[in-house]
Amino acid sequence: MPTVLDSLNAGLHRAFAEDERVLLLGEDILDPYGGAFKVPRGLATQYPARVFTSPVSEAGLAGMAGGLALRGLKPVVEIMFGDFLMLTADQLLNSITKFGWMYGGQVDVPLVIRTPMGGRRGYGPTHSQTIEKHFLGVPGLTVLAPAALGNPGALLADAILNDPGPVLFVENKLLYLEPARAASDLPEFELTPHTFPGDYAPAYSLRISGAPPPTVTIAAYGYAAELARKAALLLAYEHEIFVEVLVPTRISFPGNAYFDNLLLPAVQRTGRLLAVEEGTAALGWGAEVLARVAETLGSNLRAAGRVAAEDTPIPASTPMEDAALPQAGDIVREVIRIASR
Repeated sequence: MPTVLDSLNAGLHRAFAEDERVLLLGEDILDPYGGAFKVPRGLATQYPARVFTSPVSEAGLAGMAGGLALRGLKPVVEIMFGDFLMLTADQLLNSITKFGWMYGGQVDVPLVIRTPMGGRRGYGPTHSQTIEKHFLGVPGLTVLAPAALGNPGALLADAILNDPGPVLFVENKLLYLEPARAASDLPEFELTPHTFPGDYAPAYSLRISGAPPPTVTIAAYGYAAELARKAALLLAYEHEIFVEVLVPTRISFPGNAYFDNLLLPAVQRTGRLLAVEEGTAALGWGAEVLARVAETLGSNLRAAGRVAAEDTPIPASTPMEDAALPQAGDIVREVIRIASR
């Protein structure tokens, strides 16, 4: 079974094969090393004129990509660790996402910035963060986060080939070696993919096979969706509480079809919502999801909660890192609390 890493690598190769305007820029991405996490492996060998290794300058990479996109190319930038995205922020906030508006819709800026994100590998406080929440509300920026479901590489290829604007593509490190699972790979679950008109980013719903209707809705993305899937099994088999896990791959707002077409109707049915993310809780994705649901449903939202990382730096020590980051047991406890209300 191909892993998420295999799928993403295949997605990059597909984009390079289908459009000669696709380029790759990044640090240490040439073969045989092939990048810190090996997602672009093989590209430099097969397309040596279209893969460019760079000095350690994330701001320079983003700025160069913006210029290349304005000239009609489709650059893909690899930022070696997501912690360093803040070095691209000026280019994203003040240039790349604004060019289309500043020039009256006469230009597109089709570029993708991909980066590994997240902890649980003992890399310490400057290489383990989950910071995409700082980019979710930037007008004009699409933020995508693949899960270990469906075909993550197809999502990446579609972003590169078909999205006319800038995309931030967030890859959780622990997902790389997870299998990219289809419905047949999850016999304990009913896995349903959802696509939405005008949106290439799918979403997924997971329910325990043959279970009664769910009483709690869980919203989770990236590796947090894997934790939610494990928690769903524990809740069903040990507590007889049945949940539905709804997993988006588009996590930015506004224009989030997952929220309008999948999450809201599900919460209307259950009246209970738990948002799960690996980033810190304050002002995060979960906070935005809960706020929007509460604004829409009002008193029909009977109970809600969040599971997220502690609002602290990520320790290097494994026991301390585990304590700082959300675990499946945290989801189980919070669902039990919500279900009792």
